[in-house]
Parts: sequence; structure tokens; C-alpha cells
Amino acid sequence: MRILIAPDSYKDALPAQAAAAAIAAGLRRALPEAELVECPMGDGGEGTLDALLAATGAERREARVHDALGRATRASWGWHAASRTAYVELAEASGLQALACGERTALHSTTRGVGELILAALDVGAERLLLTLGGSATNDGGAGMLMALGARLLDAEGRPLPPGGAALADLDRLDLSGLDPRLAQLQVETAVDVDNPLLGPRGASAVFGPQKGASEADVERLDAALAHFADRVADTLGEDHRDLPGAGAAGGMGFAACAFLNAELRPGIELVMDQAGFDRHLHGAALVITGEGQLDGQSLAGKTPIGIARAARRHGVPVVVLAGRLGPGWQAAYDEGVTAAFALADRLMTLDEALPRCAELLADRAEGVARLFVAPRRATEEARQAR
Repeated sequence: MRILIAPDSYKDALPAQAAAAAIAAGLRRALPEAELVECPMGDGGEGTLDALLAATGAERREARVHDALGRATRASWGWHAASRTAYVELAEASGLQALACGERTALHSTTRGVGELILAALDVGAERLLLTLGGSATNDGGAGMLMALGARLLDAEGRPLPPGGAALADLDRLDLSGLDPRLAQLQVETAVDVDNPLLGPRGASAVFGPQKGASEADVERLDAALAHFADRVADTLGEDHRDLPGAGAAGGMGFAACAFLNAELRPGIELVMDQAGFDRHLHGAALVITGEGQLDGQSLAGKTPIGIARAARRHGVPVVVLAGRLGPGWQAAYDEGVTAAFALADRLMTLDEALPRCAELLADRAEGVARLFVAPRRATEEARQAR
């Protein structure tokens, strides 16, 4: 029996590779003879770089960049020399996980570090870039990235704008004459895990701004600033990308990637599955186990378990989701190919209690799934032997 293990990370608890190992440990307790294939996944958020490196064998590299608050730091990226492909994860440079709760400021955080990672990739001769969006601390519409790549965003007095989304309200013109010319030859694919537009009630500021430290007043201010930015971009480029599904990803980085990098926006899980050759792994599989921190109605917008389930359904393979929590609307996952879904907790517990036990709980749930999955087969075998 072949079982494919393809979880995402469990936020603040386990990266995807550790989660896959924990699930495998539980399965072996019930099915020691099974062939277990560990294939850690990601949908564009933090941890996707690790999944891509594991899938492709790309080399992990480091670059000195600036974080979302402009502080010097080091960030990882991936380099696959044979295909001249670079893998850049936004969360490595401008991620929310690197900031304490009191440091989160959607008004002033910057994507400068993402641009610096792209420059590092260009410096080694990258011809293709896979840019993963998600887990960002930023709401600047990709302005920081643009400035790192050589663009100038100027106010009415001709002065460069300061970092952050709020400053975009003062944008008078974009000077793209200094934009790195190597970008013109770079093929860019951008992995997104949401389908939100740039603006409005489903836009970057309204939906994601609060988790990045934005108050209700800040959200209105940021949405207006991004609208002004989109107007100026449209005036400059003659194209308007604000309503594209995924333009609001990572505080508007989806918008900037389309407008300035000529990027194709793709659901992150589809991109990672392509890199991992996931369809090939599905051939001959009897079961797929996937999961992440929360399964809910929003997961249908492009989260890992749903992407996995849709692919598995095409091959007729059942899918079980092991989620840290089953949130509102999770039952919609059944319509997307999920066979069954289970929460990890084995009793009433707080998040602080659950996080350090994540590996243990994953192993226990995986063992239970395995026992249930093979129970009919074993019952039939026992009945045959009894005759």
C-alpha cells in the first residue's frame, strides 16, 4: 500500500517537513508494511521555500537584506543552477513572523527586502523567478520592492517617498528609468494563496491589514493610498491590474508583480505541485494525507489541502485532512475532493497547549486514520481465515 503524505506547515508549530515526518511516524505504527512517500507542500506562505527546495533539489542561499521594518537581516532563497531558476519567498525578507506583535505596522512596513532578494538572484544569472507571496508584514503595494530594484517613487516636490503603504498617498509620479534592465529578460511566476483584489472590502488593506497592526482608521487610509498608487501606476503603464484575483496578496505585492514584473499569478499550491511532480506521486497511491493549521471556508481560495484534494480527485485517490482546527465553513471542502477531515486536539485545550504537542497529535491522528482505512480489509481477511 502506498500512502502519499503532503502537508503544509502548521503555523507557529511545525514546518511542512516536520509535519510530514510526524504523520509518517503515526502511519508506521499501524501500517509498518506500507510505502510512505513524504512530499511536504506549501501554498505561497511561509515555509513554501522549504517545500520548493525539497521538491527540486535547489541550493539554499542567503543574502543580506532589510526586513519589513528596514532592519538589516539575512534571508534565504533558492537557486537551481541547471534551470537558471531562483526561488524567492516574500516571508523570508518581509514576513510577519519576524515581528513581535507590538512591532507590526501596516502603515510603514516595506517590501524592500524582497527586491533585494530578487537582485541577488539576478546577480547570479537567474532567467526564471518563482516568487511566493504570503505571510507578509507589509501593505505597501510592492513599493519597497520597486525602489530596491531601481524605481523612484516621488512626491510633488520630487522627493523619494519614505517606506510604507501610507506614504503612497503622497505619490506624484513614478520614475522607472532606473529599474534594473535585467528584469526585462526575467520570466516570473508568482505563487499566491488568496484571490483577493487590491482594493475595497475584499482588498489587501481591509482583509489582511488588521493582522499587520492596522486599526479601522488605518485600513481606510491604506486602502485610499493603494487606490492612489494604482491610479498613478495605470497612468504610467497604461494598464490597470487592481482588480485581478490575487492582486491583493501580500499587501498588494500581487499587483506589483503583475504590473512591473509581468508576472503570471498562480495558486501557490498548484505551482508547488508542479515543481514537485505531484501528479506522478499520485499514480498508484491508495491514500493522501494532507493538512495545515486551519481548514475553513476560506481554504477554498487556494490553500494547500484544497489544491491537494482537487488533484487527487482527478486520480480517484481519497484524501484525509488533518487540521489544527476546523473553522467556519470547513464542510465545503467535501465538495472539492476531501474525503474526511479531522481536528488534532484530543481534548479541550488552549492554543498554547496544542502548539508544542503538534507532532504528537499529528502522529496519533494519522495512526487512527490508518487503522480506520485498513479496517474493512483486515476484517475481510480475518473472516476468510476463520472459515
